[in-house]
Amino acid sequence: MILGYLQRGGTPTAFDRMLGTRFGVKAAELALDGVSDTMVALHGHEVVSVDLKRACDQPRNLDPAIYEEAAWFLA
Repeated sequence: MILGYLQRGGTPTAFDRMLGTRFGVKAAELALDGVSDTMVALHGHEVVSVDLKRACDQPRNLDPAIYEEAAWFLA
């Protein structure tokens, strides 16, 4: 085990590996269809394309309570 991998979250699960594959398949399908200015995302259990302008339209601020919980791991 490389310590840096462990510190960043550990070994990927089967879900992680399949999600990466599903994202790659969706991205390839979009590219083959000539679709641009989109990104792939997980919506529930479905991999979907999202317009980049819509995705970046409004900033999503981190809830301070979530940051405080995570700060323990970032110290």
